[in-house]
Amino acid sequence: MPKIVELLFDCDNTLVLSEELAFEACAALANEILEKQGKDARYTGPELMKDFVGQNFRGVVRGMEDKYNFQLSDEERESYVKMEEDRVIATLKAKAQPCIGANEELAKLYESKKYGMAVVSSSALRRVVASVEKVDQAKYFPKDHIFSAATSLPKPTTKPDPAIYLFACEKIGVKPGECVAVEDSKSGTLSAVRAGIHTIAYVGSYSPQSKAKEVADMLVSNGAKVVMNHWSEFEKCMAEIEAM
Repeated sequence: MPKIVELLFDCDNTLVLSEELAFEACAALANEILEKQGKDARYTGPELMKDFVGQNFRGVVRGMEDKYNFQLSDEERESYVKMEEDRVIATLKAKAQPCIGANEELAKLYESKKYGMAVVSSSALRRVVASVEKVDQAKYFPKDHIFSAATSLPKPTTKPDPAIYLFACEKIGVKPGECVAVEDSKSGTLSAVRAGIHTIAYVGSYSPQSKAKEVADMLVSNGAKVVMNHWSEFEKCMAEIEAM
């Protein structure tokens, strides 16, 4: 195995406890879209999260268009994407918290200087930056090493497309095989694995324990190398991957 030189972290529910907050705001806007389209379906935050976890709002809207058989213009879709971004950022700036143990582990990694570190997310760049700034994690990452599938790419996309991981590797100047990604969702894990990146499945944001175990098994079945239940296990997980 090539020497691991770069760590690539997902943001939502991996570094920052943001998914539930974001999906509450997303669900309200999704229901406005469905109502305007004359559809009876409505979502709660947890229901929307179950259907679309790991995707950005552009992916959510496209998924609803397919599922409920309606079509928005590109202009309408992008206006909703911008509206959702503004609403979610306001919520995150008020309420976001770090995943338990993440800040402590990031501090240790930053001090050790053993690896480079970057954030690779499906979410809009403004949202990712707002999240890591709110929870005091921004100081651990170079400003140009925070990447967004919704914003950073020439053509916006969302995980599980591997494009954002491949783009991040190219911009940082590393090969995918020299990296380890940390992901909490199926779409994120598939994105990293399809890019050729060794992937840690983080399940510390799931509860109860039975749900965490279910997600862990699913992420491993989709290519994750090891499972991390808590950020305190990160060093052990890295040792397992580097010994493969």
